[in-house]
Amino acid sequence: MSEVRVRFVGGPAHDLVRALPAGPDGAPPVRWIMRHPGQDAPVDGGPDHLYERERPDGTGTWTMRYVRTDPIGVTE
Repeated sequence: MSEVRVRFVGGPAHDLVRALPAGPDGAPPVRWIMRHPGQDAPVDGGPDHLYERERPDGTGTWTMRYVRTDPIGVTE
């Protein structure tokens, strides 16, 4: 499985860059749910942060825009 570089924009993961799985077209998933960005997992699991794919910047890094945060377990 290939990966693509993604920069998260807005929300708790703002400016975090990480590799996500790439589809056959080389793009990241349309939506990505992130838990505990940039930190250790909290004991209670923490809330879920929803991001949606935008577009690649000029360097091949895609952006994922923050949509909303849901309480723990809502997105499962």
